[in-house]
Amino acid sequence: MNPPQMKNLTLLLLLLLFSLHLTSVLSWKKDEFRNCNQTPFCKRARSRKPAPSSLIATHVSLSDGELVAKITNRRDDQIKPLILSLSAYQDGILRLKIDEDPSSIPPPPKKRFEVPDVVVPEFASKKLWLQKLDTKTLDGDSSPSSIVYLNEEYDAVLRHEPFEIYVRDKSSGKRVISLNSHGLFDFEQLKHKKPKSNQEEEKHDHDQYQDDDQDHDQDQDQVKEEKDEDEDWAERFRSHTDSRPYGPQSISFDVSFYGADFVYGIPERATSFALKPTRGPGLEDHSEPYRLFNLDVFEYVHDAPFGLYGSIPFMISHGKSHGTSGFFWLNAAEMQIDVLTAGWDADSGISLPSDRSRIDTLWMSEAGIVDAFFFVGPKPKDVVRQYTSVTGTPAMPQLFATAYHQCRWNYRDEEDVENVDAKFDENNIPYDVLWLDIEHTDGKRYFTWDRAMFPHPEEMQNKLAAKGRHMVTIVDPHTKRDDGYFLHKEATQKGYYVKDANGNDFDGWCWPGSSSYPDTLNPEIRSWWADRFSYENYVGSTPSLYIWNDMNEPSVFNGPELTMPRDALHYGGVEHRELHNVYGYYFHMATADGLQKRGNGKDRPFVLSRAIFAGSQRHGAIWTGDNTAEWEHLRVSVPMILSLGLTGISFSGADVGGFFGNPEPELLVRWFQVGAFYPFFRAHAHHDTKRREPWLFGERNTELIRDAIHVRYMLLPYFYTLFREANTSGVPVVRPLWMEFPSEEATFNNDEAFMVGNSILVQGIYTERVKHASVYLPGKQSWYDLRTGTTYKGGMTHKLDISEDSIPAFQRAGTIIPRKDRFRRSSTQMVNDPYTLVIALNSSQAAEGELYVDDGKSFDFKNGAYIHRRFVFADGKLTSVNLAPTSPGNSRFSTSSVVERIILLGNASGPKRAHIESTNLNVDIELGPLWLQRGRGSGVVTIRKPGVRIADDWTIKIL
Repeated sequence: MNPPQMKNLTLLLLLLLFSLHLTSVLSWKKDEFRNCNQTPFCKRARSRKPAPSSLIATHVSLSDGELVAKITNRRDDQIKPLILSLSAYQDGILRLKIDEDPSSIPPPPKKRFEVPDVVVPEFASKKLWLQKLDTKTLDGDSSPSSIVYLNEEYDAVLRHEPFEIYVRDKSSGKRVISLNSHGLFDFEQLKHKKPKSNQEEEKHDHDQYQDDDQDHDQDQDQVKEEKDEDEDWAERFRSHTDSRPYGPQSISFDVSFYGADFVYGIPERATSFALKPTRGPGLEDHSEPYRLFNLDVFEYVHDAPFGLYGSIPFMISHGKSHGTSGFFWLNAAEMQIDVLTAGWDADSGISLPSDRSRIDTLWMSEAGIVDAFFFVGPKPKDVVRQYTSVTGTPAMPQLFATAYHQCRWNYRDEEDVENVDAKFDENNIPYDVLWLDIEHTDGKRYFTWDRAMFPHPEEMQNKLAAKGRHMVTIVDPHTKRDDGYFLHKEATQKGYYVKDANGNDFDGWCWPGSSSYPDTLNPEIRSWWADRFSYENYVGSTPSLYIWNDMNEPSVFNGPELTMPRDALHYGGVEHRELHNVYGYYFHMATADGLQKRGNGKDRPFVLSRAIFAGSQRHGAIWTGDNTAEWEHLRVSVPMILSLGLTGISFSGADVGGFFGNPEPELLVRWFQVGAFYPFFRAHAHHDTKRREPWLFGERNTELIRDAIHVRYMLLPYFYTLFREANTSGVPVVRPLWMEFPSEEATFNNDEAFMVGNSILVQGIYTERVKHASVYLPGKQSWYDLRTGTTYKGGMTHKLDISEDSIPAFQRAGTIIPRKDRFRRSSTQMVNDPYTLVIALNSSQAAEGELYVDDGKSFDFKNGAYIHRRFVFADGKLTSVNLAPTSPGNSRFSTSSVVERIILLGNASGPKRAHIESTNLNVDIELGPLWLQRGRGSGVVTIRKPGVRIADDWTIKIL
């Protein structure tokens, strides 16, 4: 066949493949993905029954400040012992590691994979050096236990026989979290495959095909046994077979949370915030566990336990009787987790403490080791802080990234970009970022431009930058296998691709057709990938260009479940099954490092990723993937974002309007009204949908969308302050109600309302043509309507009239919110604008809040170049106090911005004037609008133009 014919045939095959792929994924089909019964390790683990464990802890001692032991099976001395270590860390964190013993005879065929680069380096310095081993028999036990100090309130207990670990409250002796209380711990050790003799092979073939022998039944039993043995070395799903060169290597165990009313976390999935039980009395036999396996789910369904693009094996429990605790398993293989109903273990004969509510869970993973962390809380923010001390706090974003983003698959060409940009200005709608999807490239070759459609990319970006705007382009991991493509040529020459099971460069199919994937587990390859983002290597890029990583689960159209085969090989001989969930994490990391390198370490990167793992918060933002323009997808976006926030990923959002489908105008407006409060605020749409820029739905809808976007821009100082709080403490920007009101049971299962910081409560509207909504406002203090200033009592449910203008949102009494009320084209143009302080007084006529300001783009804030103020209103005085360190040698940041208005909500004294103590000036107090836009809420007490600088100490006294 001559070359032109080969080329035509290849093109036809490509078109056929893409047609089949798009047909199969345009709607989510359950049978394209495995269930538990089709996943051997999950099926095996679920088949085990709770019973007293046969495992015992022996050789317990201290070594290098840790408790170490061996775990043996008292019923089977042929099973090799495992090695265990328990270590304690500051702030009440316990780390448990269990692995195979490398000194066993014979030794394991290889070292099991431990996930690197997720635990932050500074965590090691927080280790507590255990000085002595306290071993004794506790009440009710017949065997000894070893006790490990955590802090003044909690300790950890290793029960020797049967093997069990739990954390308890010292004063009461009550448990907080336990592992293996139901005897479900199982650790499948790596095996050496023994070659069959010729005689065994002949017998195997004979037995498989013998039908009429008088010993037929016996022969069939033998065939089954040999088939099961064969399945140890291969795993099959539909038309795919993955080899298992070391046999089954799964791990499973039970974890119990005591004093828990609900458990949360383990994203990512489109379901309720509080995790529903998946197994036990009253549930269907076919109910599925929560699956953690990063997948390209092209159009996911809501209200399903099915895992999506990311996996974070971190669960939080919360209850009224104990508080909050957490459990994190650092493991990057596929994981399945059951949440069990009460009574699931009724026939086990195990007796556990029953004076408080308890939630039992079953954790199952295909590979890896046990590397687990217990977090004792006891408050919600404590657990999040403890978890992010292990995996890192969220990166501090640039200011522009916290504003509004406009995206579509795809803006066609430079003229389209210019027209969309101009229309935002024409309609007085601010935005900060315009995005380009895969079609901007030259034939899906990343780091290139379609020069017919985008002939002048630098000029295009510079025009946006002149208005303070930025551009984002997409860069995915699949690399087109084209010998003329510089990226593929260099990666091939250097051997930088993931290998298949035979050691050749893995060749899969994605948008460019035949593709290979950089092995970003390797630090050398991550460094090489980072260098691709230099201005010299990424021709046509400018300093105002940032990056979007999509399809990095990784997505492989012709792979099992649209992902990479499990027997593909990575750096160090690691099988893909061992690290699948962390592939996108390393790709995200390498991209963020590249943007930081590009700016010589002076420019904070912005990288959006779809695939996530624990620690992704350190590298940038994420979004919830390919949702649909349906009311239920708007509704489920809130619990999805809340779950991500609990697990460290604060900078997240959902595609406003829905990626698939054509939203009706009312749905689109409501989505903008909710999305304005997402941490990451971006509209996005599939290329087959109708254009849906904000001005295309009639004048009234344009006005409503503009209003929603303006709300976000006015609140940018508050959001930026919250991003700094997340950056320093791990506490998320958007929070469940119970994070702020942990003892109010009415908040535990509420995932339609959410807190933005500690000051704003938002209730979405998720139903069309709704006229009324019931909103629960927690706490004992009042709440003020964010738009009108109307007061509502806390601790009760209010039935509110709903208009098309806005969704219910309230400011909490006792808080102060900083705003910027002038309307600009972009956040960059707002930098020097004056501030408004909205003071919502509580019943004691007091309030406080904070404002954080830096240059919005560099890393100078790490050296102290920022302004951090606390505003306190008490006894009729408003005081600005400095929270930033003033030690010599720190960088300095200054601003001339002043406070333009001070609004007092709930003031009981009827003030006439205010006295500025620093300048000895009096200014009048008058009634003015709560929102300058259209004069909303015209009767609020306002101090106009006090003229105080936000960077200074000052006091204003109300007279």
